Amino acid sequence: MIGVILSILSGLCMSLQGVFNSRLSEKIGLLETNVFVQGTAFLLSTIILIIAGKHNFKNIKGVNKIYLLGGVLAVIIIYTVMKGISSLGTTYAISTILISQLITAGVIDAFGLFGAKKINFGTNEILGVIIMLTGIVIFKWKS
Repeated sequence: MIGVILSILSGLCMSLQGVFNSRLSEKIGLLETNVFVQGTAFLLSTIILIIAGKHNFKNIKGVNKIYLLGGVLAVIIIYTVMKGISSLGTTYAISTILISQLITAGVIDAFGLFGAKKINFGTNEILGVIIMLTGIVIFKWKS
């Protein structure tokens, strides 16, 4: 149950962050907003690390190097979410982002990529994604 609650909170925060960042970028610019967001995230993360961290940075040597790209992906995510929301609107952009996340997660699970447990991505899951895509088309349909 805690996983569901945290996932709901994550989705809520991601949507709010996308809107907040888009509005901030209208005033100070996309790249400036990205630097501000990443900088404040770094400061808060550092404070939390000092208070509650495990201090296991020495273990980073044994990690698959591709996993070190999380920070690069964060920059790309923040930038593209801001651009998507500013050009498509909040609901359409977030809906598209969610479907992209679901398809990517499905591929990761179906093939067991990056050490994920292999999970069947069958007809029901594919049908669910198709229904979501249909929902976006209907949502954006101009009569």
